[in-house]
Amino acid sequence: MTDWTIRPAERRDVSELLFIEESQFPEPWTRRILLDEITNTETRRYTVAVEKKRIIGYLGVMFVLDELHINTIGTLPGAEGRGIATSLIDDAWADARGRGVKRATLEVAVSNERAIALYYRYGFAPVGVRKNYYERTNEDALILWADLPGVA
Repeated sequence: MTDWTIRPAERRDVSELLFIEESQFPEPWTRRILLDEITNTETRRYTVAVEKKRIIGYLGVMFVLDELHINTIGTLPGAEGRGIATSLIDDAWADARGRGVKRATLEVAVSNERAIALYYRYGFAPVGVRKNYYERTNEDALILWADLPGVA
């Protein structure tokens, strides 16, 4: 049992999401990008994990045909390792299966071992590398793909 609930992200959440973005990523998304993503409910799905009225994690995905792209995922500093990202992905997988999504993809910094280990648990496998994908750090991104379980 978890101490948090998952709900759709809302405009009022942007400041908390921005804080997590800025604390977790060398190239954080801007307030404008986050607002655009959250409000584009036609092709995007953003959810937040809330504990005691505070956002402790979030996940943003994009749907393209029968594929899901994980755009961003983050956990509040100090809340890592509690299963928050896992519960957000589980929730997204359940929704994606209901939409008939068959595959998922994402890019992740090659140095982000913790995230890569999480994605491998979901069946993601590397299919390529995007050289110097992250401009500020000149770091490469690993391109990962996975088949969603339970979808024929």
